[in-house]
Amino acid sequence: MHDNTPGGAVRPPRAPIRPVHLSRAGFLRATATAALAGGPLLRTPAHAAADPLRVSKVADLTGPGLTTRFRMEATDLGVPARTPDGRLLFVFGDTFEEARVGGGWWRSPVALYGRSAGSGRPVAWTGAVGGRHARQLWPYDHDNPEYSTMLPSDVITLGDVMYLHVMVNNGLGNVVRTEIRRSDDSGATWRPTGAVFAPDLHDGMFQLLTWALGDDGYVYVLSTGFQRNKPVILHRVRPARLTDPAAYEPWGRAPDGRWAWGEAPAPVLHGTFGELCLRPLDGRWLLTWFNQADYRIDALVADHPTADLPAARRRTLLWGTSWGHEDDTHVAQLYGGYVIPGSTLDDLHLSVSQWNTEEGWPYRVMQFRVRGLASGGGPGEGGGA
Repeated sequence: MHDNTPGGAVRPPRAPIRPVHLSRAGFLRATATAALAGGPLLRTPAHAAADPLRVSKVADLTGPGLTTRFRMEATDLGVPARTPDGRLLFVFGDTFEEARVGGGWWRSPVALYGRSAGSGRPVAWTGAVGGRHARQLWPYDHDNPEYSTMLPSDVITLGDVMYLHVMVNNGLGNVVRTEIRRSDDSGATWRPTGAVFAPDLHDGMFQLLTWALGDDGYVYVLSTGFQRNKPVILHRVRPARLTDPAAYEPWGRAPDGRWAWGEAPAPVLHGTFGELCLRPLDGRWLLTWFNQADYRIDALVADHPTADLPAARRRTLLWGTSWGHEDDTHVAQLYGGYVIPGSTLDDLHLSVSQWNTEEGWPYRVMQFRVRGLASGGGPGEGGGA
């Protein structure tokens, strides 16, 4: 459950981190309140009138009647990946049985299997990890003396193994550590890998992450903090050493000013970032993210993660708005924005979260379709972080 705000990363704990003690609702509500201070509805800038993007809501993916049979009517995130056996796996955050935040049987993370029903149609759920009902991917007690919940950051499939990066939170926004778990059975069971990262690693910018395998044999990792107030940094790692924290090579500036691997990590994107999703698509690299400062979900397309990302072609995919003013391109209290496998730049499908922090419902995951991202739009068009 992301109070409209995302996550973090770690190295075995060293110095204690000052607790943030944000409520779930406060974490998310702050974004919408600040963004809407100028009026009830954030409208698309006039220059975007000729925007070639065609955006539509496909369907709600979770909620009463949709995921009731899995005892998970209220949930968020839904980070998708293709399993080694070819199915879709969506990993969700804080999950409750009834259609409201706090509505019984609190679990996180949980996961559902699904399949694509064809272009423009919603993902169809085929089962839950855990059997008849969606069970927590590994056992622990929420609100224990050490931490309150574990939230998924991103999932990656490398050969026959799936890896899940999770943030361990003691109160939302206060990351205790992050970990990598692995599954050798297409997501049915998960176990620790021993990879643990401290919350203050790289000044707290290695908490919430996204990762993807390039055709050069490296996994590229973009990361930020879980407080939605930090820029993004870049690492790379060989797949065989994904669970070795010492193997992550940072991308930074050498003394002569050139960018190089092995230097202290420097921000590759400035701004305030929430959930991130990096994926190679159609010979390019796509990054989608929740843009905290501008209350929207943005995307950029680059030739490579080491390219000049601020100069890359950037588009706004979905705009935040207030309740009662929603349409296909404006969503109240939105966050997330993960690329669903099978997408292309011209036919992009996203899992997007929404949470009404005043009412406790909706608190759900939706599917949106974006067409036309492969064409049109110059560098920075549509604004950005």
